[in-house]
Amino acid sequence: MRFVPRLSQGLRRRLLGTAAVALVLPVAAGVAGTSAAVAAPAQSAPVSHRAPAGGFEEVFVDSDMGPIKVQIQWAARGGDAALYMLDGLRARDDANAWTFETNALQQFSNDNVSLVMPVGGQASFYTDWYSPSNLNSQDITYKWETFLTQQLPDYLATRGVSRSNNGILGLSMGGSAALTLAAYHRDQFKFASSLSGYLNLSAPGMREAIRVAMLDAGRFNVDAMWGPPWSPSWLRNDPFVFAPKLEGLSLYISAASGLPGQHDNPEGFAGFYNTANAMGLEALSLVQTRAFQVKLATLGIPATFEFPSRGTHAWKYWEDELWKARPQILEALNAF
Repeated sequence: MRFVPRLSQGLRRRLLGTAAVALVLPVAAGVAGTSAAVAAPAQSAPVSHRAPAGGFEEVFVDSDMGPIKVQIQWAARGGDAALYMLDGLRARDDANAWTFETNALQQFSNDNVSLVMPVGGQASFYTDWYSPSNLNSQDITYKWETFLTQQLPDYLATRGVSRSNNGILGLSMGGSAALTLAAYHRDQFKFASSLSGYLNLSAPGMREAIRVAMLDAGRFNVDAMWGPPWSPSWLRNDPFVFAPKLEGLSLYISAASGLPGQHDNPEGFAGFYNTANAMGLEALSLVQTRAFQVKLATLGIPATFEFPSRGTHAWKYWEDELWKARPQILEALNAF
């Protein structure tokens, strides 16, 4: 994340809203990556009862939102396990950031688990929305929960991936979403992980902060997602509230201190600005993750918690946490 230290008009405008947005806004990943050639639409893919043995593929899978691009690294030995990997608030439409901001593909290249990385879903929380966002003229209604738990598994089953031997992992926005999807779809997921997620959405100020962050991310209206702050949908999607539903899952949950570490080397004003944001974001995640740790302890639900002494809200730290979580993922999915 390197920027020319000249204050553009867009940067000056962002500075005005920093205090509120910094509560939940993931740091923008600013490196464009080249993606592989797009494969044929999912419906034309050959039906198989065994997953391909290794290799990387991009497919389009039909959904209520239209065709959704999915990047897949197949299990090295054709196993049926899969790890769904969710992006952050500013997810891009061309590639899932796990494929170009981290070495996730290399980490699992010799393991018998397929990495399933859906593309898109900016500011979606990977949930089913009530309606399109009316503040940015969105022309579709997000239906990500339906896609990730019905339509995508249906497609993957035709390629040899189990409907029940799966894990799900996400960072920031994707962290809370990963726990939500696992909690309500226990027949699909055996493992769930939140990396620097926000796990108490009912905490004072969080709903208002999410509203501001989603507006900043692209004028997304949170009321179209879960309704007004008093709507029961907010509670349904709050990990602190649905925590009892996580009992029996293999869980890996982490948040760092927010103190700059080895991966923070800011240059220029913009670089220091982004690092400061990343520090605040991670500190907030740490507070919420610590509270969530206490919540699970009171419920008697075991989980692996990691709290690195240094680290900000940035991709290279999530890459490190993925490596730490890898043995637990493989064990939970029997994917050695």
